[in-house]
Amino acid sequence: MATWALGIDLGGTNIKIAAISESEGILFEETQPTDTATGPEGVVRQLAFMADAIYQRAAETLDTGLFAGVGLGAPGAVDVVKGTLSCAPNLPGWQQSHALRDQLRLRLEEAHGLATTVIIENDANAAAYGEAIFGGGNAFRDFMLVTLGTGVGGGIILDRKLYRGPSGTAGEIGFMIIDFEGESVHAGIRGTIEGMIGKERIVELACSEALGAHRSPRLAELCSLDFSRLSPRHLEKAAREGDAAALRTWERIGSILGVGLANVTALMDIRKFVIGGGIAAAGELIFEPAMMQLHRSTLPSMHDGLEIVPARLGNKAGIYGAAALCFASGKPVASDA
Repeated sequence: MATWALGIDLGGTNIKIAAISESEGILFEETQPTDTATGPEGVVRQLAFMADAIYQRAAETLDTGLFAGVGLGAPGAVDVVKGTLSCAPNLPGWQQSHALRDQLRLRLEEAHGLATTVIIENDANAAAYGEAIFGGGNAFRDFMLVTLGTGVGGGIILDRKLYRGPSGTAGEIGFMIIDFEGESVHAGIRGTIEGMIGKERIVELACSEALGAHRSPRLAELCSLDFSRLSPRHLEKAAREGDAAALRTWERIGSILGVGLANVTALMDIRKFVIGGGIAAAGELIFEPAMMQLHRSTLPSMHDGLEIVPARLGNKAGIYGAAALCFASGKPVASDA
């Protein structure tokens, strides 16, 4: 009898939801633009309708499968004990604490007749757990997931369990300070990893290289001479064609990442790193300089077992992780169509 759950990834742009089997992976999935204009109440209503629709479809298909609940990964400060979400940067109206878990559970039960366990988790933590159970971290007992995209996020797995810290903010590697006297300031903090290799900063680095000593006709061509349109994909393409400015930019990005990973190794003795997010699609252009810097920035006694591997679940890590938290939470119940 199959055990399955609903995994939800709540983002400021889109909501992704899937019915996920513990043994077979994704059964059904759907993505909708997040209705942020309606505020917290409207978003909860949207989540409930999407969850009910996917649940009904999966329950009919699986017949008497065992349903483990609804898992939700959300951006911002999540209190997993109280089930609250606050300070969600891309969700208008979510600066104050909202009882997301209880509100969603109540709406599912009252409006849709679906009485179920609801678990909420920070989105980066959910992605880390997804990679631990289904993805690139499956072979590791301890590792850190680092996501490289618009920002830089992270989640820590210790002894195959999420490490959240007492306040739930462990793993925020993007706010690790690399250069406290540097020029980059992000969220009011100087010299953070996110402020140095977040997406916008990567483009700034590339423009600086392309317009400076290592002029790049190729990058100029790829963005049609409008450097405001330059993207990491342009940078990746140019680097793979041997463009010096693009290669220097990726080397810089990888080196900054490597310093951050070295700090994690020195502090926590974590030696396995799973790297995901859209920027990580550059692969060895980031991984190789990051690994070289990781070795340079750690003691020889720390080198044994150091490893950087790509995440395997892409932008589905969050929904996989949210569902996996339900599988680990307790006893599933029989589902009815």
